[in-house]
Amino acid sequence: MSDAVINVEKTDNPPATIVAPQGNVDMSTSPELRQALRSALDSSPARLIVDLSDVSYMDSSGLATLVEAMRTAKSSPRIPMVLCGLNDTVRAIFEIARLHQFFEIAPSRDDAMQTA
Repeated sequence: MSDAVINVEKTDNPPATIVAPQGNVDMSTSPELRQALRSALDSSPARLIVDLSDVSYMDSSGLATLVEAMRTAKSSPRIPMVLCGLNDTVRAIFEIARLHQFFEIAPSRDDAMQTA
């Protein structure tokens, strides 16, 4: 059993809602991220930005959590979802799983705010 802790900040920054996890996203912490993403999507923002700049590690359960959120965001009403701030380690996980082809990924939060 892991003693891992994650903090997830949710900020409304119209027209977007920003979800920013801080810490490792793994099997023990991904449920908290999932809950924050569901809460953000339930508020029907014009855009959902997931800022991963403070995530140093993510495992397959974290990827699955983001895929689930992306699927929900693409359903009606469609909410654009953008990931940003991926460090080299987290970006490599997306590339190995070939998920970088399916997610909108921006270098920074500011860039994510500018995407359509």
